[in-house]
Amino acid sequence: MKTTGNTILITGGGSGIGSELAQRFHDMGNSVIVAGRTRASLEETISGRANMHALTFDASTPESIDAFAAEAVSRFPAINVLFNNAGIMEREDLTTRGSTDIAERTLVTNLLGPIRLTNALIDHLNGQDDAAIVNTTSGLAFVPMKATPSYSASKAALHSWTISLREQLRGKVEVIELAPPAVRTELTPGQSTREGYMPLDDYASEVMGLFQQVPTPEEVLVKNVHFLRFAERENRFEQALAMTSAF
Repeated sequence: MKTTGNTILITGGGSGIGSELAQRFHDMGNSVIVAGRTRASLEETISGRANMHALTFDASTPESIDAFAAEAVSRFPAINVLFNNAGIMEREDLTTRGSTDIAERTLVTNLLGPIRLTNALIDHLNGQDDAAIVNTTSGLAFVPMKATPSYSASKAALHSWTISLREQLRGKVEVIELAPPAVRTELTPGQSTREGYMPLDDYASEVMGLFQQVPTPEEVLVKNVHFLRFAERENRFEQALAMTSAF
């Protein structure tokens, strides 16, 4: 993936990793459109930056995603990079019968959202030079955290789907997976100050260095996520699971 001269659409661009990477890519000479649910946070991300734009994004239904994709392409026809970054993470108790609202909401946002938006934009991307799709998964795609089962499962599914997408689009559209470790953002309450989590600035700097490698890795993995990503291959899955279970 080239790192300059793109027009990049980033969902979840109003906060956390999405906001930070949007600004980093903008600093490298890209036009960037950030999309999310909250207009105020999007405006904060783009404040004072030329060639950064904000679009509100409703991922709740196929119809809302189709409408959003049509608006994005109409206003920014040069879009050649889709960055599926929006996501939510909530704790769940599976030990007694209860509501499945968290699971359903998580799967719609974290899995169906990227699938539907990719589908809505794939014909457009197929016609663009230097087209790429980046899907944000998680280290928990490879070793789940017991407190967030639906989040972990959604990211594992997105990892698998991304592999299939890459193979189908090989030679047409570049497909990259970004799998973060635990990073200091407000993905969950209090996470931005939690001990042991990677500072957001450090994470973004390492990620941008990996994106500048030639060729771009198919999986963009900072060193802090290797413990989870390669746990099964290195025969220490149970150790890694014990670690995530202790969070």
